[in-house]
Amino acid sequence: MPRRYKLLIFDWDGTLMDSAGAIASSIRAACGDLGLRVPTEDQARYIIGLGLQDAMEHLLPELDAAQYPQLVERYRHHFLVQDATTALFPGSADGVRKLHSAGHLLAIATGKSRRGLDRALSATGLNHYFHRTRCADEGYSKPHPGMLQCLLDDLDMAPREALMIGDTTHDMDMARAARVDGLAVTYGAHEREALLASSPIACVERDHELWRWLEEHA
Repeated sequence: MPRRYKLLIFDWDGTLMDSAGAIASSIRAACGDLGLRVPTEDQARYIIGLGLQDAMEHLLPELDAAQYPQLVERYRHHFLVQDATTALFPGSADGVRKLHSAGHLLAIATGKSRRGLDRALSATGLNHYFHRTRCADEGYSKPHPGMLQCLLDDLDMAPREALMIGDTTHDMDMARAARVDGLAVTYGAHEREALLASSPIACVERDHELWRWLEEHA
């Protein structure tokens, strides 16, 4: 049977890698280091996937932009301490390899920096399986459709030929803005109810269910 989607675009944190908890705790610790208002766990998880500027403006609207570099430095300090123990979800590596072998084009659209994504791809050994990647520091941040539009243009794909897979409303809203179908996963940063409100074509509860869904429907 013909494939429904030629291009599968993945978010990274909270979708392929089990890093949402580490990101949220690092954000909260960084705020504490600087004597800033410490966001709740849910507030810290909400901004996962956003670019730096949008994340800071949403999380700490009272913070002067001149303090962003210091906060980012403290965040990176705490995140890198946990980085060595942050792993892919159990089925991610095999799932990516099987989709690649099946002939799908694979891409990443992430709120990570280019340096951070390249480090993660190299550490996990998945860098050879993705045909294109886009990061938040290379253009527009989610939920703007710019990342997806660039990937579609680079790979000569129509929106109807692509599927965006992610764990946040930012991913689903970005997909809708780019006229791309979105598949939500609920095991990452955002809750099921919020994800459903962003109109994904489907919502999966566990990481192993993601790969089964893609095998059957993608």
